[in-house]
Amino acid sequence: MIRPTAIVTGGARGIGLACAQALADAGFDILVADLAEKAPAELAKDIVARGTKFAYVSCDIADLGDHTSLVDGAMRAFGRIDCLVNNAGVGAVVRGDLLALKPENFDRTLGINLRGTVFLSQAVARAMLATPGDHPKSIITITSVSAEMASPERPDYCISKAGLSMWVKNLALRLAAEDIAVFEVRPGIIRTDMTSGVTAKYGALIDGGLVPAKRWGEASDIGAVVATLAGGKLGFSTGSIINVDGALSVPRL
Repeated sequence: MIRPTAIVTGGARGIGLACAQALADAGFDILVADLAEKAPAELAKDIVARGTKFAYVSCDIADLGDHTSLVDGAMRAFGRIDCLVNNAGVGAVVRGDLLALKPENFDRTLGINLRGTVFLSQAVARAMLATPGDHPKSIITITSVSAEMASPERPDYCISKAGLSMWVKNLALRLAAEDIAVFEVRPGIIRTDMTSGVTAKYGALIDGGLVPAKRWGEASDIGAVVATLAGGKLGFSTGSIINVDGALSVPRL
């Protein structure tokens, strides 16, 4: 039996690692793409222990030249790509007054989060179309509640995620007839390395009622959603936004 395969960008830690783990548990062979030259030994050991094949490609998604190497690496390892999880990204380079936002910081955030993700999705979609198979195919992009909820101290990050949200809509329309499902997953406040520097701030806000679920989100919450979407049972919901935020983004009075 041929197993489905998935690429997870930024899959060495945090939300990406949780997605890779959940997909491995769901029966996918996994290729992790991340910045390190070699895969961390514990990462490979973890994924293989889940009964799946593991591959790794060093990739900076901001470098469009790396996209070809990533797709080629997946094809060499598995001969097919059934799922892409666009997870790699960065936060705002500097949080502060948006009137002091520097062009170079804006360019870095948009170059990785938006430009890099858009053109990697394009490259993978082409590869998917060139190698049809029996398994459901999907492209799942991790954005943020910041795609809709403004944060004036980090407008570059919000703009990058809002742009990705529109990209997902357009990609879903283009690929719907090709039977490739496209989804946007919007995490809320998730406990990861990226939020470690603001743990006290967000912990107090959560305790004060900011998140109706009254808890931090965990990376595994995102992984569970991604694995469900990649399984193909929600394919007719292509183009949908899935909020994973404990009702944070629900409008309230």
